[in-house]
Amino acid sequence: MISQSFIQELLNRIDIVDVIERDVPLRKAGANYTACCPFHSEKTPSFTVSPTKQFYHCFGCGAHGSAIGFAMEYGGMNFVEAVNDLASRAGLQVPVQQPESHRGTEESASGSGLAQSNVRGTENSSRDLLEVTSVAAQFYREQLRYSKNAIAYLKQRGLTGQTAARFGIGYAPSGWQNLEAAFSDYAAKAKKKLLVESGLVIENDDGKCYDRFRDRIMFPIINLKGRIVGFGGRILEQGEPKYLNSPETPLFQKGRELYNLFAARRAIREAGKVIVVEGYMDVVALFQHGIENAVAALGTATTPYHIQKLLRQTDSVVFCFDGDNAGRKAAWRALEDSLAQLGDGKTISFLFLPEGEDPDSYIRKFGKEGFEGLLKQTLPLSVFLFRELSARVDLKTSEGRAKLVQDAKPLLARITAPALALMLLKRLAEISGFSQGELESLLKLRRVSASLSREKLPRQQPASPFRWLIQVLLYDPGYIRKLDRELLTQDQEYSEEVAALAALVEFIDTHPNIGGNTAIPSAIAYFHDSPHRVLMEKAESQTLAWDSGIDLEAEFAGAMTRLREMKRKQRMAALHSKSLSALTPEEKQELQRMAVS
Repeated sequence: MISQSFIQELLNRIDIVDVIERDVPLRKAGANYTACCPFHSEKTPSFTVSPTKQFYHCFGCGAHGSAIGFAMEYGGMNFVEAVNDLASRAGLQVPVQQPESHRGTEESASGSGLAQSNVRGTENSSRDLLEVTSVAAQFYREQLRYSKNAIAYLKQRGLTGQTAARFGIGYAPSGWQNLEAAFSDYAAKAKKKLLVESGLVIENDDGKCYDRFRDRIMFPIINLKGRIVGFGGRILEQGEPKYLNSPETPLFQKGRELYNLFAARRAIREAGKVIVVEGYMDVVALFQHGIENAVAALGTATTPYHIQKLLRQTDSVVFCFDGDNAGRKAAWRALEDSLAQLGDGKTISFLFLPEGEDPDSYIRKFGKEGFEGLLKQTLPLSVFLFRELSARVDLKTSEGRAKLVQDAKPLLARITAPALALMLLKRLAEISGFSQGELESLLKLRRVSASLSREKLPRQQPASPFRWLIQVLLYDPGYIRKLDRELLTQDQEYSEEVAALAALVEFIDTHPNIGGNTAIPSAIAYFHDSPHRVLMEKAESQTLAWDSGIDLEAEFAGAMTRLREMKRKQRMAALHSKSLSALTPEEKQELQRMAVS
């Protein structure tokens, strides 16, 4: 766990405007900065960045967060990765956090030193591995210039020199130890260990080493931080396997990386969708013909992590597969992995190419316009789902329709998006002949229609005094010293806001040095995995309209006055609910005082 004190120090050292402006062009608008939102397609800017409060908020899609949150959502990182990335930019080293121990002081100190040493060793190893892959990539690029066969192959595939340079394409010669020329200390034990660990070199049982990639066109694989973490190699002549990827390493897990995602992010946002294809050459060929928003899985089926990563970049994912049986099987696996990742407002669709074609061959034959024409014929996930399920049964028979319902059950159970779940349930009712209510009962699904109604039509309420106090404390935690905590009792009507306010008070109590520009981003980071996150984000976004001229004292006093009045009315209602004879003398006096106050 990373300490809150370090997170606050990190947020003090970085400027959210600088962090976001590396990827999104911002325009000054009064005290804030604005831009078209990088998380959804729009023409009128609704994305606001506050340099004074150090957070961003989109009034269009609700995206919201601190500099750490932006690194997570835009860069596709988890919390720890985002903190490490921003810390490296700021020149800070993330401290190693030790778990609490009940052991003796000497043993704890020894264990702490060992753990710290292990972590430092891992960090150093990662840096060394990145350096090794970078040197190897440069070597492969240089070797391409000297290989007539490799150049002829790329030309035969229609690639230009500019395209090859854009993707950093290289060539691994056919010898067994060509990388020896790239590393002056190749024979050193430490360097050999790194080369083996990076997957560039294989060590046999006799301890002899040889290059993993030989006589192959080399495609560097770049992660979302812009660093080369692995390679894909395409055999130049005949041989198996046709494509060979780096093995799993500390830098590279093929189920988590997507080819070209780093370079394609801007094009994906501009197009409003990402196209997922099967091979490196498909991505490269599409790019050369003007379609720059394509990525590819790395020699493996698409994983739930891939889909989650893509849906952070765009609201629309198009899977493009060959039209043969293998392509349809791959598409079905992608559909199964997509169901749990989908949210309402996100779309996943499928494009099947004519049999015998892949994106590379198709776009070379029919050009950009021909391929874009195909993109207009994609199958939405809902259509593909029921088309495939229906093809497996005989819908003319009762048994066939019953089988359809049973086959659909585990798939529908994965869906967490309420509107999509409702639409799919209605469609299943149409095909199967059951009513929606019968299906909900039969499949033991929660009543999605009822939950959707509750979610989409919340009861409109004025801002409560609890929400008001949350806003004030986020803006200036110093007001906690004036807070009358006796009033923060449970309230049935505003239970969520009372709980959130109590959590915020506890957070400020335990981190008394938080204040100024880091109050809101520190709270965002602290509550990023909390059930109070959404409520906090809404409260934070409402403070965007507050400027330096706001009378915080009046805001706080107003919230406290309203809270006291609300509690007074609640107490009066409680006393009035009793019969006069049931009231104690003290309660009668209390009621009389409240009636005239």
